[in-house]
Amino acid sequence: MTHTARRMFELLEPICLVTFFEDECNEELAALGHPTYWDGYFASRAAPLGRVPAEVVHAAFYNFADGEAARHIPSAWETIPPEASVAARERGSAASLRRVLGAGLAGSPGLVRAADLTTKAATSAPMEGRVMYAGMRSLEVPGDPVARLWHSATMLREHRGDGHIAALVGARIGGAEAHVLSALEMGIHPPESFGRIHHLPKKRLAAIMDGLRERGLVDGEGRFTDAGRETKRRIETLTDELAAPPYDALSPAELDELVAELEPVTARLVAAGSR
Repeated sequence: MTHTARRMFELLEPICLVTFFEDECNEELAALGHPTYWDGYFASRAAPLGRVPAEVVHAAFYNFADGEAARHIPSAWETIPPEASVAARERGSAASLRRVLGAGLAGSPGLVRAADLTTKAATSAPMEGRVMYAGMRSLEVPGDPVARLWHSATMLREHRGDGHIAALVGARIGGAEAHVLSALEMGIHPPESFGRIHHLPKKRLAAIMDGLRERGLVDGEGRFTDAGRETKRRIETLTDELAAPPYDALSPAELDELVAELEPVTARLVAAGSR
């Protein structure tokens, strides 16, 4: 099932990414009163957990630098209820999907079937140890097929993310270190230039790289060693293994059908830049 988990990640990730890379979600959150993109991001993504403190959000998100969550939580909820941020995120994401997919694809029987099957998988996995996934599972599943497809794809994304964090913790790779390994896997050098970490203080970046060198995961030039490459491979393999359980709920025929129905949706989104 690890192959299935990887293939479904490839198909579903572009559906989720409209939340972050298209305009509608940010516009909905701004209209609520969130002053910046990151205020809306932290508030709407963390809101299914309830009014938890910044420390909990930092732990659940895992890969943000110390203090980043605290710049937005709990202040983002002081005048805007978490429920309102959740609803705005859903409205904006569904609107982006409808615009990018066009009326024909967004209103097609194939999309409805994809939403149904994705929801079946997304509501079938165990929640133990899956904090972000459990938060999403606590929300009502939308009736509208486009919103339901986004919601269920996002549930599966958070499920996979929880497993990825477990794999990172098991490998003793911190959030910032994980970004370094991802940058190297993508061919970005120096990895400190990667967009997710380049803004960190130079002293902090140097400490991260020094720690990876001491463990033999990167070399003196800041590139993968064999041990570093193997560590990244093991993390990704375990992530796929831990992401597989939701798809046990689907028969082989349903899995084949889901892939077939998602492929044109994903292709349209990738062509529009959602990847």
